[in-house]
Amino acid sequence: MPATRMSYQSGFGNTFSSEAEKGALPVGRNSPQRPPRGLYPEVLSGTAFTAPRAENQSSWLYRLRPSAMHPPYRRMKDGLLRSGPFDEVETPPNRLRWDPFPIAKGDFLQGLVTLAGSGQPATQAGIAVHLYSASRSMKERYFWNADGELMFVPQQGALSIFTELGILELKPGEIGVVPRGVKFRIEMEKPVRGYLCENYGAPFRLPELGPIGSQGLAQARDFQAPVAAYEKSGGGEVVAKFMGGLWHTELSHSPLDVVAWHGDYVPYKYELARFMTIGTISFDHADPSLFTVLTSPSGQPGVANCDFVIFPPRWLVAEDTFRPPWFHRNVMSELMGLVHGVYDAKAEGFLPGGVSIHNCMSAHGPDAATYEKASQAELKPQKIADTLAFMWESRYVFRPTKFALGCPQLQKDYDKVWDGFRQKSGSEPDFPKRKRPNRGAIRKSGSDPDFRG
Repeated sequence: MPATRMSYQSGFGNTFSSEAEKGALPVGRNSPQRPPRGLYPEVLSGTAFTAPRAENQSSWLYRLRPSAMHPPYRRMKDGLLRSGPFDEVETPPNRLRWDPFPIAKGDFLQGLVTLAGSGQPATQAGIAVHLYSASRSMKERYFWNADGELMFVPQQGALSIFTELGILELKPGEIGVVPRGVKFRIEMEKPVRGYLCENYGAPFRLPELGPIGSQGLAQARDFQAPVAAYEKSGGGEVVAKFMGGLWHTELSHSPLDVVAWHGDYVPYKYELARFMTIGTISFDHADPSLFTVLTSPSGQPGVANCDFVIFPPRWLVAEDTFRPPWFHRNVMSELMGLVHGVYDAKAEGFLPGGVSIHNCMSAHGPDAATYEKASQAELKPQKIADTLAFMWESRYVFRPTKFALGCPQLQKDYDKVWDGFRQKSGSEPDFPKRKRPNRGAIRKSGSDPDFRG
């Protein structure tokens, strides 16, 4: 369906109501004895029934057939898809970077490749990061994920996500989120490629703004949820991801047969160009957390299971300041991707569609070429344009898969980008030399140099 014909409902975390057929939603109750149009009511709960009201998420669906109407699921091959605990191979402390992967021949499920992750679905903590690519649409094939919600970050090509609650159109520069358990299929007109975060933990939400106040970063009204749209016919293979493995069954009808729905457990999309970037107007620059679009809390206040952070076009005006990201070592682990353009901390080597991982306490920062250029640059207002980088940051270490550490896209010489830094002169050329004790004198005195009273 062309993007110009699409319509959406606005707001993040809103309770929506939508019906594809007028009069399909019941009034004043959720499960009447005789629902309108003879539809089957079904509640889809994304949180525990007893979760606090502010965090409770669910939607009522009114469909042509109950979701329970399906044969048993059977185990199928996982391909290159992996889930926690990500212990296939030992995780190195090294900085890691990959070139873009080629677009796979097949549909969305056939092109999924797991790069790294943390935690595991059984504990509902941690995340997995996959790369998706596809050269054809999912025909007579549907997918749902019991292990976590899915965040799509398109890098090349537009895709249409047909879900139980309606359709999301996504293109590079936008993100889309499909909640845990929601069935969908993906169609495209041209080959697509992008990044996919599988969030095992608490659902993504808007971060608290603190001293920033009520304005800034991502605004709730800029998020968009679909309107009801359903399929009367169809059917085919339904693939489920459950406890890390893929399972499948066959349906003689489409599982996307929801005629009407209401609630706040919904798919949504967001255009990243609407992010209100905030930065310094004096000196130095703030921590990258100031670029957080969405966050999945871990249970410890202020420490994220996963933050989704972007580095969009923006002005740099700081005085007497090294403007690219500084050298740092961080307890949080970082996985970065590049949608388009050039990332301002890397002069070369980090390509659109590529990935880098800088795990807990690994030293990283600008490469030598970027450092030298920024150290000598005239500090006038500068616009960083034609770029869009992003980061998934987590309290948990990103553990690469065996495939990721052995594939040809892994840059074997990534560490060399930090070669060539010249030693800086200081007030002292070296550490002061320590005087060695006169061990002969100690022996003569009869004292013990190691054990003293």
